[in-house]
Amino acid sequence: MSIVDLWRPSCEFFQGFNSLLTATFTAPEEIRTNPASMLWLLPLAASIAVVYKATKLRTIRAANFIKETAALFGSIVVFIIVSMVVLYALTWLINR
Repeated sequence: MSIVDLWRPSCEFFQGFNSLLTATFTAPEEIRTNPASMLWLLPLAASIAVVYKATKLRTIRAANFIKETAALFGSIVVFIIVSMVVLYALTWLINR
């Protein structure tokens, strides 16, 4: 028995799980660009802000952590909005 055989799961659950996991990556996800779909950026920006501040602050106090996280969340959202406006203006100028 080789080392590869020791790491290969022989249980049917793992084989079914692996095929299910592989099948989810065979078709692309449909991401719409309507305003309701863009709201999904907010939880993403919030989680990025929380994780980044949790790893960068030396001492985490509730008030300081919330203030720093809110500031980073706001700056991420503002940057996304500014990028959206710039790209919209650029496409408007190109297609004019």
